[in-house]
Amino acid sequence: MMRWRHTGGRSLFFLAAVIAGVHLQRNDRSVQPASQAQIYQPVLQPSEAVPPIGTYMLKNLVGKPCIKATVGAEFIVIEKKKTWYFNLDPSSVRTAGYCGREAAVLSLTLPDNAASLQFTFRKENNLFYVTNVTVHVSPRPVCQGCANKTYSGLLADQQLFAAAKGQSYYCKSENLLLTSPELRIKLVPLQMQAFTLPRGHYGEEVECWADFNHRVIPVIIGAIVTGVILIALLTSLFLKDRRREGYDRL
Repeated sequence: MMRWRHTGGRSLFFLAAVIAGVHLQRNDRSVQPASQAQIYQPVLQPSEAVPPIGTYMLKNLVGKPCIKATVGAEFIVIEKKKTWYFNLDPSSVRTAGYCGREAAVLSLTLPDNAASLQFTFRKENNLFYVTNVTVHVSPRPVCQGCANKTYSGLLADQQLFAAAKGQSYYCKSENLLLTSPELRIKLVPLQMQAFTLPRGHYGEEVECWADFNHRVIPVIIGAIVTGVILIALLTSLFLKDRRREGYDRL
């Protein structure tokens, strides 16, 4: 009996060691070396696609919304006289920034800081607007053998997307911002509001000039064309009446 117990103990010890070894091997395979960790890099495309629309909100220290933006953003890169495109994916964006009384910042950033779009807001009296737009993207190289490169741009001391307190700037038309010779940013559509956001909802919309022109110019052209047609008809009728009067006199 003693011999059987000793043999059984050795067997159990061996079996436990094998199981532990298998467990350790699985753990070793599941751990990735730090050198193999993948870094997020946007992939530039040779043709445009409609950018997905995201809604981003930033709250102040007491939890009240102070910035809200709904936008589709497209990065346009100029490299070796060719144009490349990249759309900001709202599902991957991290929202950050800060809210002050007269200045606020909304920053939209992709993982590993691979791309970012930042708006700096300013408030003056009863008006808010965007004064700075900062943008950068660090994409995969566009060609074999090309080095990794970061494209950056800045628009400073501007008065963009202005609206009155409690109102929101709204534009369905494209807003193309030339931030540097190599990088542009297209915003379409765009709605934003800063500093005053009751219950986090947009206020009355302030229509951009591009939308106003697209809406009003066809009406004006139609009215002009209609007026010209009416003038031509009236002139024709008037001339016919004059001719008839001349024949009656004869």
